[in-house]
Amino acid sequence: MSIRLRLTLWYTGILTATLFVLALGLYLYMNYIIFAGLKPDLKDEANYVLPRIKALPVISSQGFGFNFELSGRNSIRSSKLLVQVVNLQDGRKFRSDELIEAGLEFPGVNDKKVACVLAEDSNCLYERVRINGYDFLIYNAPVYASSIFSPKDKPIGMMQAAFFIGHYEQLFGKLRLVLTVSMLVGILLAASIGWFLARKALRPIEQVISATNQIEKGADLQRRIEYNGPGDEIGVLTETINGMLERLQAAYVEMEEAFAAQRRFVSDASHELRTPLTTIRGNVELLEKMWRQTEMQRQYATTTPAIELSLEAMRDISDEAERMSRLVNDLLALARADAGIQMPKRELEVKTLLEDVARKAVLLPRTSDWRVGDLSAAAGSYIYGSPDYLQQLLFIFIENAFKYTEEGYVRMEVRLHAGQVGISIEDTGIGMEKDEVPHIFERFYRADVSRGQKAGTGLGLSIAKWIIDEHQGSIEVMTAKGEGSTFIIWLPVAPLTGLEEVNSSAHFLSDGNRV
Repeated sequence: MSIRLRLTLWYTGILTATLFVLALGLYLYMNYIIFAGLKPDLKDEANYVLPRIKALPVISSQGFGFNFELSGRNSIRSSKLLVQVVNLQDGRKFRSDELIEAGLEFPGVNDKKVACVLAEDSNCLYERVRINGYDFLIYNAPVYASSIFSPKDKPIGMMQAAFFIGHYEQLFGKLRLVLTVSMLVGILLAASIGWFLARKALRPIEQVISATNQIEKGADLQRRIEYNGPGDEIGVLTETINGMLERLQAAYVEMEEAFAAQRRFVSDASHELRTPLTTIRGNVELLEKMWRQTEMQRQYATTTPAIELSLEAMRDISDEAERMSRLVNDLLALARADAGIQMPKRELEVKTLLEDVARKAVLLPRTSDWRVGDLSAAAGSYIYGSPDYLQQLLFIFIENAFKYTEEGYVRMEVRLHAGQVGISIEDTGIGMEKDEVPHIFERFYRADVSRGQKAGTGLGLSIAKWIIDEHQGSIEVMTAKGEGSTFIIWLPVAPLTGLEEVNSSAHFLSDGNRV
């Protein structure tokens, strides 16, 4: 729910409650004022008529009783007053001429109501009733056999004097209608105007959101928030954000220039160094071949120390040139990764790829055994990737395993799990501390245990991580210092192969870390 809608609902709800309380208070106040003035008038009229009601004793077959007689209109001061007397002995009703002419009859009374009237409860003395669609206000008063009575005397009848209040009820009905309509119209107007004002007041916030979205997408960092309103809180916020945008734009431009310069430097340096290094290596190899031929021709002559030193120097030059060539190739690969170069991909059969890698790995320099597990689990499984880069990826891990495993073995296995193929490279080498695992894929990072002991540039695993990311894969690392390391490369199976999950072949170590 937006802030605009919440604000509109809040003040609309507050306005509704306020108008409802005011309308209800006005209605109840008007009702009280009118009927509070009407009740004393009705009581006065009823008390004027009450002494003029004649109780006539009657003896019948049912016993002794009373009839009540009303003298007529002359005995009533107000023509608005309607009178009915109820005999409490037999429940007969004696009505005034006006009530008879109107064809109306008030409700009777019972013992409970009589007791309530005698207790002078206002809820029983006055009651509002509706008879045949007409509204009346009735005043109940007891009728006694004599005009002089004591509190112990029991009434013989109950007088019901009433005023017609239909016009008042109509008035209150119109008042309710006017108040309801006025309240609804006021609420609708207030909600509409409030929605418009909230929209106008929050428009700069929408501009802030739009500008930040542009920044998030990196589409338009030069965009600024337009605000022509007063210098209130929103104005201050707008100015602050505009200033922040200017600083972000400047920082982003500087960062882009720095990254562009860095990428250009690495790419240019790699390309520029690649050709002379190749030339140096070729010339050194040629010179070395020529020196060896010269040595064979002079096998009976005495070899001078100068010749031996020259050969050793040329071998050093060749080794260094080869190492620099590897470094340049690694830098070139990372430069391509930074430039976002997309590698060509196609469907590859996993088993064929692994068999080719296993065959070539036998020729790598090593001091430990090379073992290849059962690769049949990958039969018929395909991945979508680049064969050259995937082979480079596997050789990075295999060469690292040989480098840090002086004795023991290096083993390659394959497993399938949840639509992914896992290629495991396990060794029994020196291993690593677990706190070093999150950093091994950083550029030029080398674990402390290997610094100065093993040759390398520290770029291999960075390149491996880039290749894995380009293939939408992940890497799982399990290691312990002095116990070796296991790297599991997980690659998604190509969806066209219809690979089924093989849960039974999945095998995970409890201390594995997914990267």
